[in-house]
Amino acid sequence: MQQDKLFELEEIDSPCIGVCESGARGYCKGCLRSREERQYWYQLSTEQKIKVISLCQLRQKKLNTKKRKQQEEALLAEIKNEQLDLF
Repeated sequence: MQQDKLFELEEIDSPCIGVCESGARGYCKGCLRSREERQYWYQLSTEQKIKVISLCQLRQKKLNTKKRKQQEEALLAEIKNEQLDLF
C-alpha cells in the first residue's frame, strides 16, 4: 500500500483577524497576507498554508523592526529638542 503522506495535518484556520484593509504594499493590515494569499486561501494545500503563515510571521517581524526604529528616532529627536530647550 502506497501512501503519499503518513498522516494528514489538521485543517489550518485562516489567519484573518477581521481587519481587512490593504496597506501600502498590498498586504492586509490585519493578517499580512497578500491579495492572492487571501483570495485563494481555501484552495491552498496544508503545506502551502503553513508557508503563507510563515511568510506572514516574517512580514510581522519586519514591520515590528521598522516600527521600533521609528520609535527610536522619534525619542532621539525628542531628547535633542529637550536638550536644546535647556540652553
